[in-house]
Amino acid sequence: MSSYSEITHRGRIVSITPEFTTVEIVSESACAACHAKGLCSLGDSKVKQVEVPTRGWDNYAVGQEVSVVLRATMGHKAVWLAYGVPLLVLVAALLGILSAGGSELVAGLGAIGAVAVYYGVIWLLRDRLRKEYVFNIK
Repeated sequence: MSSYSEITHRGRIVSITPEFTTVEIVSESACAACHAKGLCSLGDSKVKQVEVPTRGWDNYAVGQEVSVVLRATMGHKAVWLAYGVPLLVLVAALLGILSAGGSELVAGLGAIGAVAVYYGVIWLLRDRLRKEYVFNIK
């Protein structure tokens, strides 16, 4: 697989179970490495934990530095599901309610409600999506 078809993050293994290996990833903003980040308060970093299916033949240890890999197409699909589709739902609901003769207040609240319903459906499908988005340790 070429480097353009993968999304790779460096991380540290925090726990290993027979089912999952949990890897902690520290994602930093672009200015997090700047020597003056403490003065401007714009630099930040977030700690995320990713569950990777444990494979029996891998010999990893807690605390070991690893690379976590996701196919780039899965990353693009995640961005589309998280941002693209909700925007389309919002605009469609807003324009649909306005064209049906609803007031701007009703259209705005209806559009926000439609996006809330969308995210509710995504939440209900979280187990199905979790099976689709599989990280690997490289």
